[in-house]
Amino acid sequence: MAFQSTHEDDATGAPDTPAVPLTRGLSLKLLVLTVIFVMVAEVLIFIPSVANFGQQWMGQRLRTVAAVGVVLLRGEADSLTREASNDILMATGAKAIAVREEGVARLLVVSQMPPEVDMHVDLDAVGPVDAIGQAFSTLFFGGNRMIRVFGDVGEGGREFEVIMPDAPLRSAMLTYARNVGLLSLLISIFTATLVFAAINRVMIRPIRAMTRSMLAFGQAPDDPSRVIRPENRDDEIGIAERELAQMQRTLLNTLGERKRLADLGLAVSKINHDMRNMLASAHLISDRLATIEDPTVQSLTPRLLRTLDRAVSYSEGVLAYGRTQEEPPRLRRVRLRALVDDVLATLPVEADGEIALENQVEPDLEIRADPDQLFRVLANLSRNAVQAMGADSDSATVRALSIASQYRPGMVTILVSDTGPGLPTRARKNLFAAFKGAAKSGGTGLGLAIAHELVRAHGGTLELVESIPGSTVFAIELPTGDAEILATGALAAK
Repeated sequence: MAFQSTHEDDATGAPDTPAVPLTRGLSLKLLVLTVIFVMVAEVLIFIPSVANFGQQWMGQRLRTVAAVGVVLLRGEADSLTREASNDILMATGAKAIAVREEGVARLLVVSQMPPEVDMHVDLDAVGPVDAIGQAFSTLFFGGNRMIRVFGDVGEGGREFEVIMPDAPLRSAMLTYARNVGLLSLLISIFTATLVFAAINRVMIRPIRAMTRSMLAFGQAPDDPSRVIRPENRDDEIGIAERELAQMQRTLLNTLGERKRLADLGLAVSKINHDMRNMLASAHLISDRLATIEDPTVQSLTPRLLRTLDRAVSYSEGVLAYGRTQEEPPRLRRVRLRALVDDVLATLPVEADGEIALENQVEPDLEIRADPDQLFRVLANLSRNAVQAMGADSDSATVRALSIASQYRPGMVTILVSDTGPGLPTRARKNLFAAFKGAAKSGGTGLGLAIAHELVRAHGGTLELVESIPGSTVFAIELPTGDAEILATGALAAK
């Protein structure tokens, strides 16, 4: 596992969050990688540096030999005794010294036996690649070889050359390499420490804080105190912190809404038991009303019985709604105008009230739909419209609710229009979201959410066509499906 955790609580009482082991943390990885990368850069610099040191060392020896050679040329180099020659060679560290002038070569000083040369170095023509090759050849394979170094020295047109052992050169290069290596290591550690401190402060610490926040929030996602507090930064870390905080707050609100739904479901379940009994009693009383011969009672009793039947059916389906989705619609042939009449009759509107109810559906239009579910859809939309218009205290405004239909091949559109104040911005943004799209204070927004779900179950769509002061229009589009919409009479004539 990438995390280790303890079960002890800290001083605040909150459980310790899992911690990343030091050996696997980003800090140690960053420090090690920084040291490695700086050392690699130093090595890339070290290689030409050692080669350049070797060239400078040989050039310095050649210039020293040239100075001795000039002195010998002005004197009698041939008259030197063996002891003097040996002293000169010992002082310069050479085995032989020669000069070439105007195409003529002259040996100035030489040991008793001319040495055999293993490597020739032309300081005037050697390139960077050759210099690197010669340097590493001396470092790894030198120490007992003879090298011949030659090149122009000064402006006299003379080319001096010296034959000498490479052991002093190799020793000097090893010392230089050791010093450069130690210096590079110190620079690498110092640079890595600075880079580590800077990146740890700018990146690793905020990332570690976000990691701790995510782990702590995962242990108690319903605790608001565990939401990360973003720093005031404008870079990618700051954006990530703000987005993480927003995501945690969104999840916190979602969990709160789920808990509210769970509590609501429990409360509804408790109420449902007694509500079914009360509705059953009301249904028995309504049956007795049918025996009264009063014409008004006779006309209202069927609608009352249908309403009670629907209420009983809804009450029995409350528990199922909490466990599963709505049942699939049971499609039947429905007279849409008669269904709309039933919907308008159940609205809380007085007969002589100020809200006008208009059924503009074609008289002969028949559609295939689930009558109970379509009734619920229209009832929810109509009830919302009546409540919105009833909240308007201006008696001079026109208050009207109309339900109309439009037919075209393959599709039926039902328009629910009102002259209310329109939906608020919050309701329009969360139109079909339960507990978010409520149009009035204290509302739940369940009406539109249920209507939207039922329409989608029919294979149709529910959309808000318009919502401005004085006009709010919802459009329900239902497909004809395999069974055609039966439109006769006046509709067929169109």
